[in-house]
Amino acid sequence: MFRTSRGTRWLVPLALLIIWLAIGGALGPYAGRLGQVATNDQAAFLPRNAESTRVIDAQRVFQADETLPAIVVWTSRGNGPVNKEQLNQATQALASLEGTPGVVGQASPALPSSDHQALQGVVQLRPDLGDDLPATVDAVKKRAAAVGGTTVAVAGPAASQVDLSDAFAGIDGLLLVVALVTVLVILLLVYRSILLPFVIILGAVFALGAACAVVYALAQHGAVRVDGQVQGILSILVIGAATDYALLLTARYREELAAATDRFAAMRAALRRSTGAIVASAGTVVLGLLALLLSDLTNNRALGPVGAIGIVCAVLSTLTFLPAVLVLLGNAAYWPARPRPTEAAGGGHRVWHSIARKVEGAPRKIWAIALVALLACAAFAPTLNSKGVPLDEIFVNDAPSVAAQATLAQHFPGGSGNPTVVIADAGHQDQILARAKSTPGVADAAPLGEQGRPGTGAAHAVDGRIRVAVTLKDPADSDAAKETVARLRTTLHDISGGDALIGGYTAQQYDTQHTAEHDRNLIVPVVLAIILIILIALLRSVLLPLLLVATVALNYLATLGISSLVFRHVFGFSGTDASVPLYGFVFLVALGVDYNIFLMSRAREESLEHGVRDGILKALVATGGVITSAGVVLAATFAALAVIPLAFLVQIAFIVAFGVLLDTLVVRSLLVPALVRDIGPKAWWPGRLSRPGR
Repeated sequence: MFRTSRGTRWLVPLALLIIWLAIGGALGPYAGRLGQVATNDQAAFLPRNAESTRVIDAQRVFQADETLPAIVVWTSRGNGPVNKEQLNQATQALASLEGTPGVVGQASPALPSSDHQALQGVVQLRPDLGDDLPATVDAVKKRAAAVGGTTVAVAGPAASQVDLSDAFAGIDGLLLVVALVTVLVILLLVYRSILLPFVIILGAVFALGAACAVVYALAQHGAVRVDGQVQGILSILVIGAATDYALLLTARYREELAAATDRFAAMRAALRRSTGAIVASAGTVVLGLLALLLSDLTNNRALGPVGAIGIVCAVLSTLTFLPAVLVLLGNAAYWPARPRPTEAAGGGHRVWHSIARKVEGAPRKIWAIALVALLACAAFAPTLNSKGVPLDEIFVNDAPSVAAQATLAQHFPGGSGNPTVVIADAGHQDQILARAKSTPGVADAAPLGEQGRPGTGAAHAVDGRIRVAVTLKDPADSDAAKETVARLRTTLHDISGGDALIGGYTAQQYDTQHTAEHDRNLIVPVVLAIILIILIALLRSVLLPLLLVATVALNYLATLGISSLVFRHVFGFSGTDASVPLYGFVFLVALGVDYNIFLMSRAREESLEHGVRDGILKALVATGGVITSAGVVLAATFAALAVIPLAFLVQIAFIVAFGVLLDTLVVRSLLVPALVRDIGPKAWWPGRLSRPGR
């Protein structure tokens, strides 16, 4: 790039700059429009082949329209029993909702709890209300508030979806601002340059705008699915990756600029010596993300291509926009801390010289201590509970739907409002009801009539199939309820030739958990194999890539161990979402190996001249500052996910942020250099970089 005649060599960077300015102007606004094609309907992200998903499909023949239940619960203000007048008022309030925009059909009558201190009723809403859902739920609550002497709340899927929408409301603005400001402050502090941080941030923003535009177009045509979680991770991933790649290129350009008077020659050298590492690093992330397409969970498969698009846009911006601007600015890009001749040979900060001397003096002691510390942390990894997050922990802050569900569970059976649904042959209704009621953990079972309401007579049959609502004794999101679903399936599957299907909220959680476990067992080795192949191709070695993959895998396990302790004893989480360990693995291993790629690609270059043992130390000194800065930036960027008050994103934020810092400060700075220094030339087996003993 930029190898043109003296008179026209300015045209290439100018043209690239104009192209990216046009891309930024045209596509930049899409970073704020992605929410228009996003869905936070969790039913759209269930396992493709799970039994609970088949129940959703099977239920469509029973009703013309899908609905979203809103469960209204009244409690007496004086802690006394509700009276008959209040029961009548509640039933009338529910009946008056018929015809309200967004309400489907007629609401159920109000039903008293067994302790006579609460009432509940179910209102069916249209599932496609989108931005109008909060107003519709609020209208239901206001109408229900007409019952005197009671406090009213709304629970159920509709209320949960409203709270999810509120949680993601700031994802287009707040998350982006927090991430960009965090990165900008870190860059200003580390590089003490005025222009460079803004150039890097601008490149990241352009990459994000381009990625969001591509994802927007694909989502509009149904090629990919996007929800708030995927949207938030895309923003963080692009900003973090674009900044990391930019730091590597700008650091190398600074070195070359210090040695050469010609900015064009300096950029050609910087691109030649850093493009391979940047592309290889991006390739590990892209292929690692695309491995998520092997998942049976729809939200995992959604993140794969969306994240890969983001990384590709980050690389394109880094290798085209950034070089163009740096060439045009020259030394001014680093003002007031301009490149000095002492930086030309890759001279690093004195801190890294000190670390290199310690590694040189006692490599075996250093890698042994680091290894023992990581293994000690990894010992706690099996204690991480990834069986799902209880409903009362989904939101970090207090959420109205969670409080309403707690009130509902206090006065009604734990599974009330979220019944398990059984679809079976109509000729076996009595047998289904009898076996369901006798199953441990079941509070009641009733056939569903034509309006989808429980009754005492024959269930409404369509095509010879019926539906039965099974109310569980335990809360629908509890482990006990999931065990009851497993027992129900064992009990009912042998009725009617095994064609009975058990679904509903609890069954969906159960299926999601087991699917996530299957996905981890499938995708983890695939990602490790992808990374190993890329490292072998880049480093032209076998032993060293095996060591690097082992170190990043150990870093992941150590991070899970620390996360288990922090989640339980600091954050108060009883568990994590079933997909959190897999997400953490993909991000940590794919992104973590980036820093080893940056280090070892430089080590190969230095080893060819200085020998393996000295080469790794010179690479550590030369890359220590930039890689540590990149790690801090990436950790801080992912930490910004914590501004979205959802346990899933807070957990991902901690795992990736802590894991990246652990990888940057321990694995890449101490463990890997000490191992390579101790092993010597054999580390590059079967290749050979220098004379034996060097």
